[in-house]
Amino acid sequence: MALTDRDRAVLDFEARWTVHDGDKEEAVRRDLALTPARYYQLLGRLIDSADALAYDPMLVHRLRRLRESRRRARVARTAWQTSHAR
Repeated sequence: MALTDRDRAVLDFEARWTVHDGDKEEAVRRDLALTPARYYQLLGRLIDSADALAYDPMLVHRLRRLRESRRRARVARTAWQTSHAR
């Protein structure tokens, strides 16, 4: 699937922002006319795309690493909570 103009805009926007905060969410609304939830849904789908990887490999690899790190932390937290349940 080829990247659309919106896909490229989302990737370019994400490349400019490294911190997740309220300012970023406001900029998503203003600059991309998307809700933050929709933005992150699109971004999550995009980083699994070979076209996105070809478009900005460093960004896509960084976001994949972050996603995997967060997934591992959730799994570890769940495992700890399960093992310490009373």
